[in-house]
Amino acid sequence: MTEDALALETRTGLPEALRVLADTLPRSGWEAHPNFDELTRFWLDRHLMFRNVLNTLRSAAEERIDGTLPRERHLHETQRYAGFLLNQLHGHHQIEDQHYFPHLAGLDARLTRGFTLLDADHGALDGHIHGMAETVNAYLRAEEGDAERNSLGALQGALAAFEGFLNRHLTDEEDLIVPVILTYAPKLT
Repeated sequence: MTEDALALETRTGLPEALRVLADTLPRSGWEAHPNFDELTRFWLDRHLMFRNVLNTLRSAAEERIDGTLPRERHLHETQRYAGFLLNQLHGHHQIEDQHYFPHLAGLDARLTRGFTLLDADHGALDGHIHGMAETVNAYLRAEEGDAERNSLGALQGALAAFEGFLNRHLTDEEDLIVPVILTYAPKLT
């Protein structure tokens, strides 16, 4: 796979060489595995929370476009949920980069490139997080009328793109990391 094909914005999944553990430990059996622990459950729940908050933001934008969600309520909810999502994502990635990835990367040399890939994703997502913050802030500052409609359309497009990047990253991260945890049962506390 070329470097461009591995970029977060263009990747369609983990390369086969990085799926050596994932292919032997499918998602359907993760929770029943004896090495699946509470920390792994917590980590996966955080990923689910990110997906759910992003879905809430997208649904609310659609409701505002349809006119079923009042402007002031949408402004308040957008500010609250977007701030929460972006701040939590940033902190989550810092913990992974500084604590979990360095520990996990040394457990299976075949997956070293995968951790490099995830680290690059975090760098790319940082840019997307900043871009999303700018788009949200532009919407929050927009005057009612055409400016609001235009910035709301931009927000809706940015949320859809961000969802694609985030889901690709979270899915690939889960497919790489959970099988490592299940295989090697590292102590991450």
